Amino acid sequence: QVQLVESGGGLVQAGGSLRLSCLVSDPTFSAANVGWFRQAPEKEREFVAASTRSGIRTSYGESVKGRFTISRNPLNNTVYLQMSTLKPEDTAIYYCAARRRPGTDSLNDARLYDYWGQGTQVTVSS
Repeated sequence: QVQLVESGGGLVQAGGSLRLSCLVSDPTFSAANVGWFRQAPEKEREFVAASTRSGIRTSYGESVKGRFTISRNPLNNTVYLQMSTLKPEDTAIYYCAARRRPGTDSLNDARLYDYWGQGTQVTVSS
């Protein structure tokens, strides 16, 4: 069973930076890809970023391209989301997710992810 635990959320001013962490417990190596999604109040869940297990292939949502970076550290089983030039519209609960299905197709499709963390709140003040 894959378990995901996010951390690093908080309150930051617009223009600032924040780094989220997702500790991935995957004893059977069943998680092929890991992604970040977010959900703001009364809005649909939105794809933020995803990475293959190797970290070679990444994908980003249009609204965060050029500002956010996803990375993985296999030494400590952690996936990071470095967020820069934050905007008030980035305010949301951020979720880490993992899927068993390998490959790079449909990395932005939340329905294909099998495991989810509990989420961490990010609030950007104007």
